Amino acid sequence: MKIVTWNCNGAFRKKFEHLIHINADIYIIQECEDPEKCKDLPYKNWASNYLWIGNNKNSGLGVFAKENILLKSLDWESAGLQSFIPFVINNEFTVLAVWTKQANSPTFQYIGQLWKYLQAHQSKLCSANSIICGDFNSNTCWDKWDRWWNHSDVVNDLAKINIHSIYHHANNLAQGKETTPTFYLHRNLEKPYHIDYAFASSKLLASASLEIGTFNEWISLSDHMPIIFQIHQKFPTEQIPLTPRRATQA
Repeated sequence: MKIVTWNCNGAFRKKFEHLIHINADIYIIQECEDPEKCKDLPYKNWASNYLWIGNNKNSGLGVFAKENILLKSLDWESAGLQSFIPFVINNEFTVLAVWTKQANSPTFQYIGQLWKYLQAHQSKLCSANSIICGDFNSNTCWDKWDRWWNHSDVVNDLAKINIHSIYHHANNLAQGKETTPTFYLHRNLEKPYHIDYAFASSKLLASASLEIGTFNEWISLSDHMPIIFQIHQKFPTEQIPLTPRRATQA
């Protein structure tokens, strides 16, 4: 199973064809248009099997799958937190798609949104086949000593249920010590950060591999680089997809 997570920096209808050569099973895209309300026919035709959530039809969180894959949205209460899509792939893999936002919250912004979401739903991710990925907008280098939740707290909470970062596991790196950026502020090569992640259950780590898109290939399209990761195990594909739908945000 191959999954891509990418903050496309908007106008995904003009960019989705740049992903086709990757031939992923699942694409998790931040800042993409709602296919239901988009008038671009090539995009609508490509996005025939999807989930989408957002307050702005031009900029939401989307999950797009090959036609032979079954996507099932999970009814997890959002409590106003932004933006998350929990779903199941082929009744086998539980996935949480993430795009953390400021969300007009005076206290729980960005990684704080994910921290609060996990307080409510962490137990539902205890499956041996769980994946969490997306744009976290966070790094442990920005932890604050006087805050009771931080990026490191999220990482530690996930470790308690045996979910770990594929990138850090594969490269034997600590959080905050990343050597490959996923984001370039203002598309400036001299301002690199690592703020996008793919986490997976311990059972999946041994068979997982991951790569991050390069600056030269992707910077003209977005300030974020795509994360492409694979779980190298048999993946059932003889499934009937759900009718294309959009997820709803509470």
